[in-house]
Amino acid sequence: MITIKEAITKKELTDYIKFPFLLYKDNKYWVPPIIADELETFDKTKNPTFENAEAYFYLAYKNNEIVGRIAAIINWNEVNNQQKKKVRFGWFDVIDDIEVTKALLEKVAELGKKNNLENIEGPMGFSNLDKVGVLTEGFEQLGTMITWYNYPYYAEHFEKLGFQTEKEYLEHKFPFSNVKIDQIDKAQELIKKRYQLKVLNFRKTKDILPYVDKMFDLFNYSYSKLASFVEITDLQKAYFKKKYISFINPEYIKFVEDKDGNLVAFAIVMPSFSEALQKAKGKLFPFGIFHLLNARKNSKDVAFYLIGVHPDYQNKGVHALIFKEYYTTFTKKGIQNCIRTPELADNLAIQLLWKNFDPKIICRRKTFIKNL
Repeated sequence: MITIKEAITKKELTDYIKFPFLLYKDNKYWVPPIIADELETFDKTKNPTFENAEAYFYLAYKNNEIVGRIAAIINWNEVNNQQKKKVRFGWFDVIDDIEVTKALLEKVAELGKKNNLENIEGPMGFSNLDKVGVLTEGFEQLGTMITWYNYPYYAEHFEKLGFQTEKEYLEHKFPFSNVKIDQIDKAQELIKKRYQLKVLNFRKTKDILPYVDKMFDLFNYSYSKLASFVEITDLQKAYFKKKYISFINPEYIKFVEDKDGNLVAFAIVMPSFSEALQKAKGKLFPFGIFHLLNARKNSKDVAFYLIGVHPDYQNKGVHALIFKEYYTTFTKKGIQNCIRTPELADNLAIQLLWKNFDPKIICRRKTFIKNL
């Protein structure tokens, strides 16, 4: 018999977070989160997402053992402002038993029906800065700190339970040696002069902080046309600034300004923390922090996390300025591989930016949807 129980106390939420540690114990591609970081994400008193969202965390038990978990999420900004009447599910992990998956998803559907919502979609987090999608290809690729890993049977369970593909996401990789600087160099010089633009580089985190709010404003503006987009609020901006900016090597953040000091483009690249997180085993102390700091400084693989260009400057080659700066930084750091984190398969504009680097698709992931 399968029992579903809501995780409410710190101990229950810790059990919820630790379940994948058991499920993927012998899997060399799974990248564990930091347990304390996940606890903070789920803490309604600390994570400002809960100002505009509600979430419930459920554990599935069979014979008194945890066999699955799921989060049921309503993003009220999405429901009320965009009229997308959906309940989300995320942080989903399960043994290969479709009855457990069914019981967990029914719990999410229950929340959706109670609030007169029309469909259920996932896996996805609270917002666009959270992890998204169930892996459907690329099970033998090392995961990243900003993606979920899963076994192949997850998608099979969804399909058997009547869910359909809603969105597909692609992850790409290319060796840094594929980047040929000559063409980029010429283009960026022309574009810089034509539009009177300048690039901002940073060496210290404190120098970036005055620009972060502008960056999130531009992020909201440049991504607003994407079907899946939900705006980042002011409270969330402050939270993400505090939580993540200090983690990123300041040399890996690039901004482009116009002659009046307006931000027109930005890019955030993260060193790969995957191996460091595997060594940390979910804990920052006593040694996890050292593995992460070492990766921040010395990782030879990087992940392109976000690129945003103001709509007035899209299709004008502004990305060439950013790529030139990254070329200089990556050459100095001895970077070997560039990874692109999940991008919507139908976002052709972003894919065109990379075509000259001959990227290869390494992973595909999907969100699944079902009418309630």
